[in-house]
Amino acid sequence: MTPPDLPPLRDVIRKHALTARKSLGQHFLLDLNLTKRIVRTAGDLTDCHVIEVGPGPGGLTRALLNSPALTVTVVEKDDRCLAVMEDLKTAYGDRLRIVAADALETDIPALTSAPRKIVANLPYNVGTPLFLRWLREIDAYRGLTLMFQTEVAQRLTAQPQTKAYGRLSVITQWLCEVHSAFNLSKDAFTPPPKVASTVSNLAPLPAPLAPVPFEAMETVTATAFGQRRKMLRTSLKSLDLDLAALEIDPTARAEELSIMDFCQLARALVESRA
Repeated sequence: MTPPDLPPLRDVIRKHALTARKSLGQHFLLDLNLTKRIVRTAGDLTDCHVIEVGPGPGGLTRALLNSPALTVTVVEKDDRCLAVMEDLKTAYGDRLRIVAADALETDIPALTSAPRKIVANLPYNVGTPLFLRWLREIDAYRGLTLMFQTEVAQRLTAQPQTKAYGRLSVITQWLCEVHSAFNLSKDAFTPPPKVASTVSNLAPLPAPLAPVPFEAMETVTATAFGQRRKMLRTSLKSLDLDLAALEIDPTARAEELSIMDFCQLARALVESRA
């Protein structure tokens, strides 16, 4: 299919008065070569329904619509961007589905049938909360290709005994195979943010590294890393776990534990509360 003839994104921004709003964490990516690269990073979309959160002026949306994806569903709360999406729907037809909503309050898997992939340049101010929510329902997705602040992306792949290793590292790697695909300079955006960005690719594992409830893993990681400078016997005291019986050094700190150690703690928490 030949892509429709569309106006340059800067003309779209002028037409719809799309000045980026700090309150919405907006930084627009206008380089269509980069948006195409993000779509390539997402892999084969031939039989997938793709969901994009925060499409803005539609650069990434165009690239997704020009891919073999079955449908592209955009979730947007900014009325100005919704008007841009309506223009794209006129050009592309029913393959584009528009959902006027706050993604934090939306049941994302309910928007499309499986298989689903999320491909999105996430708003900086809600990127982590959205991602944690999607991890909770990771079985609903074939994959996630997401742009984060580089600092956040580094946490996803961080290893024990590093500064970046934390709650997000453990929960992500417990559920997914994750790698950082490529970095983007802050100058690639309009307006430029204060930090660089990274596109991360996440593929759900066939099964979590250990079969423990998400709530238990969330509790032990939040509790341990909430006081990451303290020894585990202090930071985990409120959970009343017998660390010695689990063969976990009570004098260790959270960043010294492996993901399997946290799985063991989560399993012990479940058993203690049974």
